[in-house]
Amino acid sequence: MAATEPVGPTGTSDAGPAAAKITMDPAFAVGPVRRRTFGAFVEHLGRCVYTGIFEPDHPQADEDGFRGDVLELTRELGVSTVRYPGGNFVSGYRWEDGVGPADKRPVRLDLAWHSTDPNLVGVDEFAKWSAKAGVETMMAVNLGTRGTQEALDLLEYCNIDGGTALSDQRRANGAKSGYGIKMWCLGNEMDGPWQIGHKNPREYGRLAADTARGMRMVEPDLELVACGSSGPTMSTFGEWERIVLSETYELVDLISAHQYFEDFGDLQEHLSAGARMEAFIHDIVSHIDHVKSVKKSTKRVHISFDEWNVWHMSRDESRAPTGKDWPVAPVLLEDTYTVADAVVVGDLLVTLLKNTDRVHSASLAQLVNVIAPIMAEPGGRAWKQTTFHPFALTSRHASGTVLQLAVESPLVSGGKTLDFATVSAVATYDAEKGEAVVFAVNRSATEALGLDAVVSGLGNVRVVEAVTYANKDPYWQATADDSTSVLPSENVSVKADGGRLTAELPAVSWSMIRLAVGQ
Repeated sequence: MAATEPVGPTGTSDAGPAAAKITMDPAFAVGPVRRRTFGAFVEHLGRCVYTGIFEPDHPQADEDGFRGDVLELTRELGVSTVRYPGGNFVSGYRWEDGVGPADKRPVRLDLAWHSTDPNLVGVDEFAKWSAKAGVETMMAVNLGTRGTQEALDLLEYCNIDGGTALSDQRRANGAKSGYGIKMWCLGNEMDGPWQIGHKNPREYGRLAADTARGMRMVEPDLELVACGSSGPTMSTFGEWERIVLSETYELVDLISAHQYFEDFGDLQEHLSAGARMEAFIHDIVSHIDHVKSVKKSTKRVHISFDEWNVWHMSRDESRAPTGKDWPVAPVLLEDTYTVADAVVVGDLLVTLLKNTDRVHSASLAQLVNVIAPIMAEPGGRAWKQTTFHPFALTSRHASGTVLQLAVESPLVSGGKTLDFATVSAVATYDAEKGEAVVFAVNRSATEALGLDAVVSGLGNVRVVEAVTYANKDPYWQATADDSTSVLPSENVSVKADGGRLTAELPAVSWSMIRLAVGQ
């Protein structure tokens, strides 16, 4: 974990802005940069699938009905894995409805989001889309209304090349070879009373264990994710992890974590999201390792942070239809993000990287239209939200090893979150590229921050690129008509001299500094 040593309140003086100090040395590594940190999430929710990734009548639709503009933006975003098909949706999903001839597929009610699903996109279509997008599929199974047998059936359909009833059915549907899906989520948010098939931890743990045991009989090397708590505020958090892992510990590889952040009108509190996520991660690790100790196991279970984002869930756009209204692909959860939201997303990525020793996979929820970095009009344009930029740049340039930084930072408080570090930072080092990258966030809502970094063990450093995402109005939002007025721009204050790096970080800002090292 990155070391943070806060040193007093934030503020300015006649001598200039408050300053933070960083010491970076390749001898102190957290772990590898994991490509799966840059995952995303596609759920049958709102317009994520229909008029999101799939719109056969769109001018840029390909021969399979997928929007070419959305595919292009997905590749640019740098997504590695995509979790599918839910989310709350999966707890009532019958995967068989979404295979075979499209005109023979049943139309079903989606109870999770009070919508109608025409089942025009299912397992085979999503596998095609994943191949075109260049992403790895992370499949979720329904352990709400269904169970072990249905999960085994889906695994057989997806991964067995042929010679069985379900694999031959897939072949007849056009996919001659199995999909080779390795990552499988054993249900979704089963601790949540809103979930169809909600269970107590013992019920879920035993079902997840039975399902994991059966799936490993088919493929021993699958990577399986047990459901953790739906968030740190759940009354069962901690005890849920203890009981679920006591049933599943030797059968699963990861346990899930979900956490969303919302701006309730206190910008400084909103900017504490990274500190709150880090506290949640540390708590989950404690619960995992407690079970490991009790079981005297040599195995270490890790975290799949497979739902995280800014989600303004109290706003009207997050309210599902009601009554007799069961629309197909309604407008749901279509948040329009601000510059401040993007800074928070960049900080959450910093936090995930800082904890790469225990967070082995993560999924930004979601990819298109639904609390998403990509927006798409039905029949029209697609564009980048503010949150697109820190994600894409971090995914593109973080490689090699995550370094453990020594950070000395002023403190700031906001709302219920007291005395958290104003600067949040992480660095990655890629010896093969001869490059180190610093990702730094100024969490102060009002004050610029000076950054003074000592780079040891890497020789001289030279700035290759330095960009900052910020705006005088932190509430500026991108739209289809204007998505480019505020973009990451050159930070001319960044200077490198031998093994020392200095910069100025504006208030409410995310920065990336790429360094050529050893020159």
